[in-house]
Amino acid sequence: MTVTSLVLLGLAALLIGFAKTAIGGVGSIAVAVFALVLPTKESTAAILLLLLVGDVVAVWHYRHHADRALLARLIPAVLPGLALGAVVLARVDDQTLRRAIGGLLLVLAVLQLVLARAPVPRRLGSSRAAAVATGAAAGLATMTANAAGPVMTLYLVAQGVEKRRFLGTSALFFFGVNLCKLPFSAGLGLFAGETVWRTVLLAPVVLLGAWVGLHTARRLSQARFDQAVLAATVVSALALVVR
Repeated sequence: MTVTSLVLLGLAALLIGFAKTAIGGVGSIAVAVFALVLPTKESTAAILLLLLVGDVVAVWHYRHHADRALLARLIPAVLPGLALGAVVLARVDDQTLRRAIGGLLLVLAVLQLVLARAPVPRRLGSSRAAAVATGAAAGLATMTANAAGPVMTLYLVAQGVEKRRFLGTSALFFFGVNLCKLPFSAGLGLFAGETVWRTVLLAPVVLLGAWVGLHTARRLSQARFDQAVLAATVVSALALVVR
């Protein structure tokens, strides 16, 4: 692996930590970087382990702000989405998967922009159908592309969730989802020795990013938060689609 590749992975690890404790959309850039530097399927496993490192920090820091009642409506639909994502990973070739990741992120970014311009009525976000659709879409998106952040953003914004409640609920949700993804990824043989060692080397960088994110979140307004999520998603999606 070249020095440039190592630097890019280090920056991506920093963004993973930052995304977990501040601006979730920035994590989409890390997903794009890993998919550009590594074979796409290998990148999904490598980034999963680093996401779990950031999850632990985020859950611990925001544990008192998570909305468990809201999560209870989402969780039943997540496992079918994860199972479908595992099937896709097993059958789709590397280049197709990379483009699918980019297309998925771009579609979700457009949905976020539509939501920002014409807010979805709260009753839609509160319906059981919306919760089931969000859970299933999040499971599929996170299994295939580690890209369920924008899905959750749409749902939580439609709920009118305040920033710290947003961060706490997202942290607990993704920690549980990422733990569920471990056996799927292991069953597909994605955790090679090199992937594990790469995680060990990059984990301290994730922790540094999480620390920076915690300090940034305290100063970040809701409007800036939404703008940053959208910008990060668009940039990362375009990077994958045009490659």
